[in-house]
Amino acid sequence: MHRVRAKSLAYTNEQDLIFGRSPHPVKTRSGLEIGGGTVYPEINFTLPTMMVNAQTMPEVLENYRQIMEGVCQRAAELYVPGFVAEIEVLPPMTMNPQWGVDVTKTVVDVIERYRQSDGVKASVRITPVDIREGRELEHMWHGSHWDRIMALFEGAAEAGAELLAIESVGGKSVHDEATMYCDLPKSVFALTVLGALDMEHLWLAISDVAERTGTISAGDTACGFANTAMVLAERNYIPKVFAATVRVVSAVRSLIAAECGAKGPHKDCGYENIYTKAITGTPVALEGRTSAVAHLSPVGNIAACAADLWSNESIQNIKLLSGPAPTASFEQLAYDCRLFNTASETGKETAKLLRDLHADSDSKLDPQAYVLRPDVVMEISAGIIQEDDDYRRGVAAARLTLQAMREGHDSGRLNLDDREETWLDSLSETADELPDTAEELMAKIAEDSDAFEPDKYDL
Repeated sequence: MHRVRAKSLAYTNEQDLIFGRSPHPVKTRSGLEIGGGTVYPEINFTLPTMMVNAQTMPEVLENYRQIMEGVCQRAAELYVPGFVAEIEVLPPMTMNPQWGVDVTKTVVDVIERYRQSDGVKASVRITPVDIREGRELEHMWHGSHWDRIMALFEGAAEAGAELLAIESVGGKSVHDEATMYCDLPKSVFALTVLGALDMEHLWLAISDVAERTGTISAGDTACGFANTAMVLAERNYIPKVFAATVRVVSAVRSLIAAECGAKGPHKDCGYENIYTKAITGTPVALEGRTSAVAHLSPVGNIAACAADLWSNESIQNIKLLSGPAPTASFEQLAYDCRLFNTASETGKETAKLLRDLHADSDSKLDPQAYVLRPDVVMEISAGIIQEDDDYRRGVAAARLTLQAMREGHDSGRLNLDDREETWLDSLSETADELPDTAEELMAKIAEDSDAFEPDKYDL
């Protein structure tokens, strides 16, 4: 298997870039056709605050059993046509892959029981946590950390997980520096040089596992990069126009998963997924207002515009007045999906109206929302794919995003305060001065970055 670089957009018209429909739908063993016309809920869940070790594993597994019991029962009661259950394993479960496999088997067994008793249709996504960080890391693409991630993918696939995903961290330590100082050149380098190198190695390997196990190589997310910037911008630690630029540049690295065999649905916390869908046509999971249980954001409605799966990010298994929190969160997802699907069934114009209302309700109020508008996405995506290498794609993404925000503000379609306008001017000047080649930029990064470890990337 080798990487096949996208050369054209998957859509000729931005009106077709919409929730529930993808040019390349994914069919699962349970009968879900993701991107085939129906938006399905994707429930994401985690443990309450507790230790995860050999002694507590029975309690851990009981928590996961209870979570899926509640979700499956509510799915049957609400006549949900199908759903995806995502297992984002915790670090100890990737460090000890068998623990992650045991969790997978627990979840799969509950779903199978409800399939037989109530006709519930569901597929499981496994997402190992990317543990390739820290001083003990030998190399990004070999050594004990890499081996454990791959062992979990293999074991979880054999245990019944069908969708393989990860939140990869290649280049994250350098990008953390970039975010702290709003350093655009360093951000572009981390995402489109280090991140791109890692994505290609990682997703060729994951796609190989999927091919050997009869599962689906699904997709990645730039959560550790763009979502970190989004959360910091939400707290007014960094400017929103910087976070918005990072979001679009992150799409350059995220779409590499599809270019290396990932079929989708790409992972929920990648708000940049709308760019991946526009360019590659693969179905995507997205999250918005329903992810407030995990983090706050300025993109709660607009994120839904292109969703093929609609997710809640993640929620702890704690008790609410109505019942277990994952069950309550699943109900919220199910009702949102009913609305999406009813709009689609009513007709294309109704679906587009609902999509545009989602977009317009957010896009004027924050640049991070504005760059997720389907029309803006299509325009920027067309410029990104004109470039043949990942670094040049990243440069184009940064320049086009800053230009789009300026045009949006000048036309009255985007509100920016004085601070954001000043940063927009500064970042635009910086983007115009980005070096022509990655090699030129790398030499500068090597001089002033404490986090850049070129030997771990074979540089």
